[in-house]
Amino acid sequence: MKNTLTKISISLALSLAFSTAAFAHSVEKEGYLIDTRGNVVKNNYNECWRTGYWTPAMAIAECDPDLVKKETPAAAPAAPVASGPEKAAFAKITLQAETLFDFDKAVVRPDGKKKLDEEVVAKMKQYPEVEVVLVTGHADRIGKEAYNQKLSGRRADAVKSYLVGQGIDAKRIETAAKGESEPVVACSDIKGKESGKNKKLVECLQPNRRVMVEVRVQKPTQQ
Repeated sequence: MKNTLTKISISLALSLAFSTAAFAHSVEKEGYLIDTRGNVVKNNYNECWRTGYWTPAMAIAECDPDLVKKETPAAAPAAPVASGPEKAAFAKITLQAETLFDFDKAVVRPDGKKKLDEEVVAKMKQYPEVEVVLVTGHADRIGKEAYNQKLSGRRADAVKSYLVGQGIDAKRIETAAKGESEPVVACSDIKGKESGKNKKLVECLQPNRRVMVEVRVQKPTQQ
């Protein structure tokens, strides 16, 4: 008796499963004529028979592939955009020309070398992620513009040569010459001739005679 009940239970379960599957197929293919096995009935030209209430929304890939809405392939994740550091490893360094050079000269003085060691060399060795620094020379307006342009360039090059001599790779240093084009003070109230003999003017224009070192290229900070 127990075995008989077990067989009946299994038979009912299988029947239910087949019925559920058949129903699912029927719903999926409700716009087409299907046989007792749930297959779509086709004519001699392998075309599916549609029911009288068929609509394009009922199309299935087996019968009407052109009408079936194709899924849009998921877009590939965008490659991470390389970005620079949030801020430079060290702040812009401004060195007065008189600290580095004698007046109207482009040879680094001994005390100027010490200043470069402390302010620039040490930082570039401390922060290897800084790939390139820009060394920019500036001059005041005393003298001819073309001369001041060349003087600021020679001073920037002199700083670069010293840094390279201290073990900094030359590829990590770029130079630029701004001449008198970017003054930070005007000193328009100083009377007298604009020459090196006008001590008040020379003293007032001192902030314009400078060399600036700033981070130009830096590797992104590793997360």
